[in-house]
Amino acid sequence: MPFDRELLKGSIALLILKLLSERDMYGYEIIQESLRRSQDAFEFKEGTLYPALHQLHKRGYLHSEWRTGKNGKQRKYYGLTAAGRKAARRSQLEWLSFTKVVNAILSKANA
Repeated sequence: MPFDRELLKGSIALLILKLLSERDMYGYEIIQESLRRSQDAFEFKEGTLYPALHQLHKRGYLHSEWRTGKNGKQRKYYGLTAAGRKAARRSQLEWLSFTKVVNAILSKANA
């Protein structure tokens, strides 16, 4: 089932911060990891991912550096700054609280 764009728009930063809280990654790797973890249900588009990465970088949440891969290809890796780690934790807690409330409203148990 495809997800509503507006629903996705509000969660992109959270997902990027979560993935990068585990290790530094380059753009295509973020796309592949989100696909793998969501069992192919969620795929970042380049036109969505890179503007989000730039926005997070501008906010001071990310650092980036060019690295040479095993195949000799240059890739731009992104990682979290201290502020980014704090934002990742805060965003995840906020999301968990938000979804708990939404699930409570949607649940028949509360009816």
